[in-house]
Amino acid sequence: MRTPHLSVAAYAVLLSLGAPVAAAQPLTLDQVVQSGAITGSTPGAVTWSPDSRTLAFTWDSTGAGNRALWLVQHDGTRRRVIANLGGAAIREVSWRPDARALYALQGDALVQLTLATNALDTLAMVGREAHDFTLSPVGGQAAYLRDGDVWMVRLDAPGTAPRRLTTVSVPSIATVPLGTYARLDREIGPGTWSSAAPSFAFAPDGRTLAVHVVDRRAVRTVPFPYYLGAETQVNLLRRSYPGDANESRQMALVDVASGTMTVLPFEQPTAVQVLNFAWSPQGVLMVDREADDATERWVHVMQPGAAPRVVYHDQRASRIYTEHASAWSHNGTSLLLTTDRDDRYRVYSVSLTDSTPVPLTPATSDVQGEAMALPDGNVAWLSAAPSVSQRQLWRAARGQSPVQVTRRAGTHRVMISPDGRTVASLVSDDITPPHLVLVPMRGGVEQVVTAPGGPGLGSAQLVAPRYVTMAGPGDVAGADSLRAKVWLPAAAQRGERVPVVFGPIYSNTVRNRWGGTYGLLQQLLVQRGYAVIQVDVRGSTGYGRAFREAFLAEWGGRDLDDLAAAKQWLGAQSWADTSRTGIFGSSYGGLITVYSLFKRPGLFKAGVAGASATDPRFFGSDDVAIARRPLTHPDIFKRGALQYAGGLRDHLMLIHGLMDDVVPFKTTADLAEELMRQGKDFDLVIAPSATHGWTARPQHARYLLGKLVQHFDRYILPKGR
Repeated sequence: MRTPHLSVAAYAVLLSLGAPVAAAQPLTLDQVVQSGAITGSTPGAVTWSPDSRTLAFTWDSTGAGNRALWLVQHDGTRRRVIANLGGAAIREVSWRPDARALYALQGDALVQLTLATNALDTLAMVGREAHDFTLSPVGGQAAYLRDGDVWMVRLDAPGTAPRRLTTVSVPSIATVPLGTYARLDREIGPGTWSSAAPSFAFAPDGRTLAVHVVDRRAVRTVPFPYYLGAETQVNLLRRSYPGDANESRQMALVDVASGTMTVLPFEQPTAVQVLNFAWSPQGVLMVDREADDATERWVHVMQPGAAPRVVYHDQRASRIYTEHASAWSHNGTSLLLTTDRDDRYRVYSVSLTDSTPVPLTPATSDVQGEAMALPDGNVAWLSAAPSVSQRQLWRAARGQSPVQVTRRAGTHRVMISPDGRTVASLVSDDITPPHLVLVPMRGGVEQVVTAPGGPGLGSAQLVAPRYVTMAGPGDVAGADSLRAKVWLPAAAQRGERVPVVFGPIYSNTVRNRWGGTYGLLQQLLVQRGYAVIQVDVRGSTGYGRAFREAFLAEWGGRDLDDLAAAKQWLGAQSWADTSRTGIFGSSYGGLITVYSLFKRPGLFKAGVAGASATDPRFFGSDDVAIARRPLTHPDIFKRGALQYAGGLRDHLMLIHGLMDDVVPFKTTADLAEELMRQGKDFDLVIAPSATHGWTARPQHARYLLGKLVQHFDRYILPKGR
C-alpha cells in the first residue's frame, strides 16, 4: 500500500496557477521515446549558498527547451528566475564564498552573476568542454577539467587566460566517438566504470590537488566495425575482458603553483579501483579503494608529508558488485564508511586513532550511498526504510534512535544545506517525475519548489503499480519471499484474464521511482491490455547479504527460480492469463530472457532480449565482480548460452546495436548463427549506430521498442483486444 501524499493533480492546482487540465489521451510510442512533454524538466545544478539561505538550480519551467537559472529561499519563499542570462545553457553553478554572486559555466565561458544587480560578467573563456568547476578553498581561483587535464582560472582577474596545470592527457585511439569505452587513452577523470570518486579535489590550504589518473594505453584493443561512414571502418577501442589487466587507476598529488605531480604508492592499480577520495578539514587525505572483483576493500589516510596508512580493511570471497561509500565526519577526526560487513549496508564510524568500526545505523535496513555529516554532530543517510521500495532520508546522533526526515513516498536524492537545517530533495515516484522540494531537517512543512512533469503528464493516464509479496524459492536466506510490483490494465480491473509481461527484468527494479523511457513503455503496454510485473530477483539489495550474493556466477541459473516462483504466484491471480506470458530486458535483463527461453521452455511464450550478455568470455572488466576470472573460476566461463540453444521452443526476438562495446554484437551474432544452424525460428533486429544503451537515441528507441511491442502483440495479446 502506498503512503498517502499529494497527487499529481494536487501539484497542478498548487503550482500551475489554474492551468486547465488536458483531457486524458492514450499513450503513443512517440510519447514514450520523446518523453519530455510527460517527464518535463528535472531541476539540475542544485547548489546551496554558503550561508544556507538560498538554493540555486537550473530548470525549464515552460517545456520549451530553455533551461534557466532559478533561486529560492531556504523556506521555499521568493522563488524567482534570473532572466538575463541569455545565450547558451548553463552546465554548472557554484556560489561565491560571500553568497553575493554565482559562478556558472555557460557555453564556452565562465561567467559571474552578481545577485544585487543581476549583472552578468564573463570572467574567462574556458571552452565548451570544461566541466567539474571547483573553487579553491582560499579563494581567488578555481580549477576545472578540460580534455583530460586540470586547468586553473583566476577569479580575481577577469580576462586572464586560463592556465593548463597538468599535461596528463593522451588522445583516444577511437575514430568513432561512440560507446562506453571510447575514452581518452590517459586522463585525469573517472574510470570507465566510474564510482562516486571525484576527478580531483583541493586540499584545505588550496596549495595541492589530489587527482585521479586513468591510463588505458596498456589495455587490449578490440575492433568494432562501423558501417555508416563513406566506407566501412574498423573502430578500435581499449576494452579488457575478464582476466585481462584493467586500466590503471592511480592517485597523485599536484602542486597548484608549479604543476609538479607526485604519484602515490598504491599497489595493483590495474586490479583495484578508487571508490572515493576526500580531504579532512585538517588536510588529511582519505583514499577508499576496492578490488575490481569486489572481494577486498582498503581505506587509507595520508597525513601531510607522510605515507598512506590503512585504517580499514575487509575481505569476503562471496561479494558481488558493492554499494560501498565513504565520507569524513564533520570535525575530521573519523571516517563514515558505508559497508556490508554484516547482513545489511550500514554506516560505521572509524576513528583515525582506533580503527574499530562502530555501527551508526540500524541493522534492519540498507543504507544507500555515503553518510552525510551534519554540523551538530548528527549523521544523515538515505535508507531503504520504512520500505525496501523507497529511499528516505534519516538522521541520528550516536546512541540515539534514528528519525525519519523525508516523508513523501518515493525515492529521494538529497542535498543538505551547509548549516544542516534544510534538505533539498529531488523526489520521484512511479507516476510522478523528479521534482524539487524543501524539507526542514527537524520537522516542519515540506515546500514544493518545482512542479513535476510536463504539460502532457496530466493526460497520460498513468497507472500506479501494486506492491506485492509472494512465496519465493526459499533456497537461500531472503528468498523465502519475493517482492514485486504489478501494473494492471482496465480489463483486469473488470475481472477479465489478461496477458502478462515481465519487464524490464533486472535486479533492484521494485523501487518506487520514476522509470523514464522504460517506465513509460510499461504504461504503454498496460494501456494496450497487458499486465506488467517486475520482480526483485537475487542480486537485489534490501533482502540481506545471502540473497544479494546468491547472484555470484548464478546469472541464468538460480535467478530463473525467482521468475518461476513469480509465474506460480500469477497462477493464483484471477486476472492473469498464464498461458500468455512474455519477458523482456536488456544487458543482464537480455541474458535472463534468453536463458529463461532456452532452459525453461514454456515458462514464457515470448521474449525480447536486448543487448543480451550471453557469453561470459566477452564480459567487461567490471563484470569480474559477478564472474571472477577464467584463471581462478574456469567453469563459469563455460556457461555461455550457445550450449542451451537447442531448448528454444518459444518466440524469441534478439535486439542489438552494432556499436555496443559493453556487450559486443559478436556475441549475438554467434548466438544467431547457432540458432540458424539448429533450424530455430527467431527474430533478429539491429540498429547500425546504437550502443549498449539502445534506447538513448529517439530514432533507435522508436524503431526497436516498436518491434518489441509488435512481438508481444503478435504472440501473446489475444486477437481483437
